[in-house]
Amino acid sequence: MDLDPSTLNRALPLRDQIYHKIRNLIVVGQLKPGEVINEVAIAEALGVSRTPVREAVKRISDEGLVKILAQTGTYVAPISRADLEEAYVIRRALEMESARRAAAKFTAAASELLEDNMAAHRLAISRGRYATAIQLDDVFHRTIAEICGLPMIWRAVDISKAQMDRGRYLAIPRPGYGEQTIEQHEAIFDALKRHDAEGAARAMEHHLETSFRNTLEVAADLLG
Repeated sequence: MDLDPSTLNRALPLRDQIYHKIRNLIVVGQLKPGEVINEVAIAEALGVSRTPVREAVKRISDEGLVKILAQTGTYVAPISRADLEEAYVIRRALEMESARRAAAKFTAAASELLEDNMAAHRLAISRGRYATAIQLDDVFHRTIAEICGLPMIWRAVDISKAQMDRGRYLAIPRPGYGEQTIEQHEAIFDALKRHDAEGAARAMEHHLETSFRNTLEVAADLLG
């Protein structure tokens, strides 16, 4: 487990930083389903007291990524089809509306932001930098939420999509999946440029449905 204490900013709340560290380890698969979350070991590795670690783990548990079992221990939650489907339903509803609203506010400056993002995304895929590609994918979706003027949409999506992200890190190395994502981003982008609200929403729906289907296919052996 990669827990470098030098990356902590002691002037900022430790609980939030530790939350992001542990959550990311779960999402990218470094902490696997069923693996024990040892709060004492994490606290020692980071050079902090157990309190911020316990608070961070409780927050992650509230998102369904960790199971805390009395008298037994704390474990990384399994990837379940029900959780994946719930995350997909929430994300589809919010991001279709995000794309719909962004189309009316799409500007030349917004166009440049997404063009630069897609160029960087293509490069990451071509070089096999899959973790970077997923981060750039998130930036694409977050930018659309910011364009529509409702950044809280992305905050809600970011919390709910963690279950899908676990599958995405398994799926993206599959041949063609990264290129497929870029093509679908381009379709969303083209609709936004035309200020076609319904076209953008439909393109977003198709993109998220494909991601969900790919995740189910790749994670089939892990689904609880």
